[in-house]
Amino acid sequence: MPPADASALHDLYHTHNGWLKTWLRARLGNSSDAADLAQDTFLRVLTARNVDAIREPRTYLSSIARALMIDRFRRRAVEQAYLDVLALRPEALDISPETRLLILETLTAVDAMLDEMGPRTRTIFLAVQLEGLSYVATAERLAVSVTTVKKHMIRAMTQCLMLVED
Repeated sequence: MPPADASALHDLYHTHNGWLKTWLRARLGNSSDAADLAQDTFLRVLTARNVDAIREPRTYLSSIARALMIDRFRRRAVEQAYLDVLALRPEALDISPETRLLILETLTAVDAMLDEMGPRTRTIFLAVQLEGLSYVATAERLAVSVTTVKKHMIRAMTQCLMLVED
C-alpha cells in the first residue's frame, strides 16, 4: 500500500471507527459484535478501493457494515435452522466439528445460491425439488407454461452445478 493510501486509511479509521462502532452497537445490541464488524468493514475498505476516492465516508462505511450484518444474520439463521433440525432428531448424533462446519458452509452456500436466483426461478426450483411437484403441476400452480418451468429449472440447475464445482 502506498504511503498516501496508508495515511488516508489511518485518517479514515481514526475519524470514523468510534462512530461506526456506535452505529453498529445500536443495531446489534452487542459491543463485541459491533467491534468485530467495524474491523471487518475497515478490512473491506482496505482491500476494496482507493481510500482517497471515498466522498461520503459514513455513508460508504455504513453501507459496507450493513451488508456484513446481513451476511452475519443470514449465517446465524442458517446455523439456527440446522441446530433446530438436529434437536428434533430422535437419535443422538455425534458430528465432528469439521463435519458440522462443512455442513454449515454448504447450507450457507445453498442459501446464498437460492438468494441469487430470481424469485420465479427460486419458486419453481423449490416447488419441483422440495415439494416434488411435476413440471406440469408447477406450471399449473404458477399459471405459466411448462416450457417456462423447464427454462427456469435449467437456469436453477446450472447454478447448482456451478456451486458444486466451486
